[in-house]
Amino acid sequence: MSFPPIDAYAFLSDTHTTALVGPDGTVDWFCVPHAEGDAVLARLLDREVGGRFALTVAGCPAPTRRYLPETLVLENRWDSPDGTAVGHDLLAIGPGDATQPVRAEHVLLRRVRAGTGVVRVRVELTPRPGYGAHPVRWERCAGGWHAVGTPLRLATDRSASVAGGTLIIDAELHAGQSVMLLLGYADTVPDIASADRLWDRTTATWRDWSARSDYTGFAADAVGHSALVLRGLSYDETGALLAASTTSLPEEIGGVRNWDYRYTWHRDAALLLLALFRLGHAEEGRRYMHFLLGLCARQHPLAPLVGIHGHTTAEQQLPHLSGYAHSAPVRIGNEAADQTQFDTYGHLLDAALTYQQLTGELTGDQWALLRRHVDMMAQRWHEPDHGSWEIRGPCRHYVNSKVMTWVCLDRGIRLAELLADRTVPMNRWRQVRDTLHAEVLDRGYDQRLGSFIMAYDSTDLDASLLRMPLVGFLPGDDPRMVATIERIRDELSIAPALIRRYRIDDGLPGEEGAFLLCCFELVSALVLAGEHAEARNLFDRLMSHAGPLGLQPEERGADGTALGNHPQAFTHLALIEAALNLDAAGDRDALHAWAERKQPNTT
Repeated sequence: MSFPPIDAYAFLSDTHTTALVGPDGTVDWFCVPHAEGDAVLARLLDREVGGRFALTVAGCPAPTRRYLPETLVLENRWDSPDGTAVGHDLLAIGPGDATQPVRAEHVLLRRVRAGTGVVRVRVELTPRPGYGAHPVRWERCAGGWHAVGTPLRLATDRSASVAGGTLIIDAELHAGQSVMLLLGYADTVPDIASADRLWDRTTATWRDWSARSDYTGFAADAVGHSALVLRGLSYDETGALLAASTTSLPEEIGGVRNWDYRYTWHRDAALLLLALFRLGHAEEGRRYMHFLLGLCARQHPLAPLVGIHGHTTAEQQLPHLSGYAHSAPVRIGNEAADQTQFDTYGHLLDAALTYQQLTGELTGDQWALLRRHVDMMAQRWHEPDHGSWEIRGPCRHYVNSKVMTWVCLDRGIRLAELLADRTVPMNRWRQVRDTLHAEVLDRGYDQRLGSFIMAYDSTDLDASLLRMPLVGFLPGDDPRMVATIERIRDELSIAPALIRRYRIDDGLPGEEGAFLLCCFELVSALVLAGEHAEARNLFDRLMSHAGPLGLQPEERGADGTALGNHPQAFTHLALIEAALNLDAAGDRDALHAWAERKQPNTT
């Protein structure tokens, strides 16, 4: 049985959990009781074993689809030989308060209404908890049906039957008639009479949230849609950001590079904070910073990634699932949480400086937590680490880690100055920062290659080095940076605008595709290098690869095939950053420059 393209899946979210809807109208991915939980619908990873929530119209194999403007409400339109119908899929939300503007209703709503003629609708709901390992038994309950052994309860305005673990609804709809389905996932389900109200409130809440942004510049529609995706990947209870809504979508079809991305990586910290504040979502930015500060209070040193509740789970494989397009193994949990990644501290301190520049709200206790990380890196800056790409091998002196350690020290110094903290060892911090900067220019740049390199004493290229001018390590038009951009494009490109992270042997069989985070960072690096026309050309090429619903995965093959987990937060973050850099067309990163301009006057 064939699998749909990864980027053909629609993304739904209520900010507590997520769902993916395939182009045939089947919900193939749905985790409960939250986005990091058990995938009771996991057909995404096994067409036979995984649970599913199918909704079909006879004579029309697939609907045409779009998101309602400024929402994550999916609209489906069917045109069958006998009639037409329109439907909507959503995870219901409502307005919250100032500290949590969006609140989950904990219900998946699906509805279909006949437009003209007669349409025959069939619904099949087959949950399988344990990531597809176990069938369920359906029982009638107050207000509908209960999938025993799960928190799932279904309310509907149509009669249903049960065959094995599948609940089935068949309905013939004449013009104006509808099928309503409410699937509660928290051991409750609203009354079916509330379905229209839930739809109205969800649509209004998403549009109210989107309206808070005043950005009208270059690629405003794509920026706004990416912001919605990021909000959908942000967890309501803690403010944590999921890197993606899925696990184990392959970086190579049929390969083993399949990882669980339902975690928060600190490498997204500063960029997320900048994007949220710049696009008018200050409260979400505050919640995310408070989540990071909470981790600082509980962890020292910091793990490079954590779960949405602030902890991690051991990595394990699920051999009963064959994987997307038979790409095995399927994994849950992520072993990379045990690695040492010094770039983490640069991202964290960059986020903290941004937060202070925009709000002035860091407390003395919070600064004390951050300061100890700066102190630690001032002592450990000369050590090797595992690097930001999580290569499962020995530690090395990765140049990107050195650059981000420099960022940690630089931002720590600037924060101490902003906070007028005269107790920090400022001379020591400055000495280490400047020594490290000189060392990177000496040992991290290969004169013969004419490029910065992945690690000291190597000759390998690394696309993460495109961030060097974006974090202010060097000017974007520095000849060494311009030369590095050229070498990366020459040696890491697999197609126009598509570049890999690296080409080294990373200890895994096969190879991955182009890494879209780096592709959009290439756009930003070209802007800062003064190559505006070429940057615009690459941005347009990247956008031409976007899926039919404007969603971006982690990677793409040379032919544009979507690869990796989906939708990917850092791809959408880098898209926003690239668009804003193109809009500003300056010689500094537009988001960092904006934050400095917005800095409160503390004199």
